[in-house]
Amino acid sequence: MIAELTANDLREFEQFSYDTHTPLEQCPALVLNADFRPLSYLPLSLLSWQEAVKAVFRESVTVISEYNRIVRSSRHEMKLPSVIVLKEYIPAARKAAFTRFNVFLRDGWQCQYCGDCFKSNELTFDHVLPKSRGGKTTWSNIVTACQACNTKKGHALTKTCGMSPLQEPYEPSIYELQDKGRKYPPNFLHQSWRDYLYWDAELDE
Repeated sequence: MIAELTANDLREFEQFSYDTHTPLEQCPALVLNADFRPLSYLPLSLLSWQEAVKAVFRESVTVISEYNRIVRSSRHEMKLPSVIVLKEYIPAARKAAFTRFNVFLRDGWQCQYCGDCFKSNELTFDHVLPKSRGGKTTWSNIVTACQACNTKKGHALTKTCGMSPLQEPYEPSIYELQDKGRKYPPNFLHQSWRDYLYWDAELDE
C-alpha cells in the first residue's frame, strides 16, 4: 500500500475532490496516541490532509473517524480521515519544556501582578528576583507579566515595590500543561474530535 500512493495521487485528490465547498486545507486530522489521547492539546496535534493520507497509506495509523468528504485520483478513492490513532505508542515527555509559551500556559495568560488576562503579544515574562540581583531564568523565578507591570516593577524586589505575584512560580508537570491546554480550544474544532479531546473530563450531573 505504501508504494501505491504517489505525489500525483495527492495532486489528483486535490483536483478531483467531490466536495468543492470546503477547502481541503480545512480538513486536518486529529492525531491520537495509541492510548486514544491527543499527542498534545496546545498546540493541538493535527496533521494536514496530505500528511494524514500518507500516514493511512503507510499503515502507521488507524482511521477512527472521517469527514463527509470524498477525494479520488485515477487509482484511488477515499474519505478524508478526521481522527486517526497511532498504532505505536509515543511516550510523553517527562518534563515540560521551559518556554515563554509554556510559562503563559501555566499562568493562564494572566499577568501575575495586576491579574488581568492578555493576548500573547501583549505579555512578557518577569524575573521575580531580578537578574541584576542574582535571579535565575528558571521555572521557579519566572512569571507572566503585562508590559505595564513589568515596567513598573523594573529591577525592584517584591518587598520594596509592593508587587508580589498572585502565585509563586513553579515548574508544572507535563500533565498539568496538557490539562490546561484543553481549556483553550482552537478556532476550528470538528465535531468528530470532541469525544477524543474531552473523553476523560468529568460528566455534568
